[in-house]
Amino acid sequence: MIETKERVKDYISSFDLEVIEFNEGTTKTAQMAAEQLGVTVGQIAKSILFLVDDNPVLVVTSGDVKVHTSSLKKILGAKPKMAKHEECLQITGFSPGGLCPFALKHPVSILIDESMRRFEVVYTAAGTANTAVPITIDKLATITNGELVDVCKKND
Repeated sequence: MIETKERVKDYISSFDLEVIEFNEGTTKTAQMAAEQLGVTVGQIAKSILFLVDDNPVLVVTSGDVKVHTSSLKKILGAKPKMAKHEECLQITGFSPGGLCPFALKHPVSILIDESMRRFEVVYTAAGTANTAVPITIDKLATITNGELVDVCKKND
């Protein structure tokens, strides 16, 4: 895990961003991350890897919404399926819970959901389940070459 954390740190350092590390606890879920950071769950930028006809697509969205797969299908032109743990690790180099949109092992299309626009700053994982990166949605889109989309619905 140290290697992945260092890979992310090296990558984001050129963008004037820093990694927050937690000595205790985990940020494996959006709720856990929010508690560690003292922010709302919506400010946690969760990253979810989908496969569309074996092509990986990373959706980054607020922690308090769910990806509406029919909306995602309209954008991608085919039905998406959530990647399994092993597929996520193989494609991105990160495990779920630490998956982030930076320093990916292989090129992946990135979609950034508009749900995060509600917040001045959101927090993505940084390659491990005990790290976070504070970032604006515009900077996130620029750094990742991510496309801004609307594919989520608020959790009930």
